[in-house]
Amino acid sequence: MRYMVMHYQTRDMEDGVPPSPETQAAIGQYMQESAMSGVLLTGEGVHSSKQGARVEVADGNVRVIDGPFAEAKELIAGFAILEVDSLAEAVEHARKFALVVGSERVDVRRVVEFDDLA
Repeated sequence: MRYMVMHYQTRDMEDGVPPSPETQAAIGQYMQESAMSGVLLTGEGVHSSKQGARVEVADGNVRVIDGPFAEAKELIAGFAILEVDSLAEAVEHARKFALVVGSERVDVRRVVEFDDLA
């Protein structure tokens, strides 16, 4: 089963403050180990909302809002797609990653597979 793990911004991330060199090294090591074990299929961080936009659609009307956005704690900082056997296993990987990156919140969601739609 595939799961998407999303971690959220801290104020430092949204303000463009990069993780410490030690944290960057720990993230790199964790990502490499997860990829080598076959658990991590892909994972990326994203830039702050200052460099993004939000598209809202209501009643057929489209509104584009340029960043930055006020609530950093509600913004995705990055994601990973994991191949694991259970939600419990995905949660364990998410827990470890949250501790490495210092994220206060991580969401774990199962990816919808084609067979799920049948």
